[in-house]
Amino acid sequence: MHNLDEGIRTRTITWEDPTLAAKAGRTMSGLDYLKAMQAGTVPPSPIALLMNMGIAEVDEGRIVFTAEPEEYHYNPIGTVHGGLAATLLDSAMACAIHTMLPAGTNYTTLEIKVNYLRPMTSETGVVYCEGKVIHVGGRVATSEGRLTDAAGKLYAHGTTTCMIMRGQ
Repeated sequence: MHNLDEGIRTRTITWEDPTLAAKAGRTMSGLDYLKAMQAGTVPPSPIALLMNMGIAEVDEGRIVFTAEPEEYHYNPIGTVHGGLAATLLDSAMACAIHTMLPAGTNYTTLEIKVNYLRPMTSETGVVYCEGKVIHVGGRVATSEGRLTDAAGKLYAHGTTTCMIMRGQ
């Protein structure tokens, strides 16, 4: 019989009220908001803290998130759950679009396509997820993303379509 107390690990996270950052974000362009988040003048989202994500680079039409896959990201078969890759890609691709939007403009992901190429483990090290805008129109925007390790090895890639809600 397995002793349930054996090998127990703990992780605690703390976050700030996300509605305050979102309210501040509505007064800034998407690029300024994400740069403020990168600089730490706007707090990161709770999902970023939960998943161990950070913003490494942000420019108009492009953003790079980082994360370090850890044991707490593991699925039941002993590798990092694909949800980490999907979350990184969704964040990078959508935020690349966000960098192109003026203050007061909302958006949401309509669809995401992810291709998984190889598994990640806690031995993978820091990964980089780059999102780049393909097209921003009046109501629809598209972007692409690539998830790589420090050596440039590709782990996953994807595309997204976002709906833009101007003046809302």
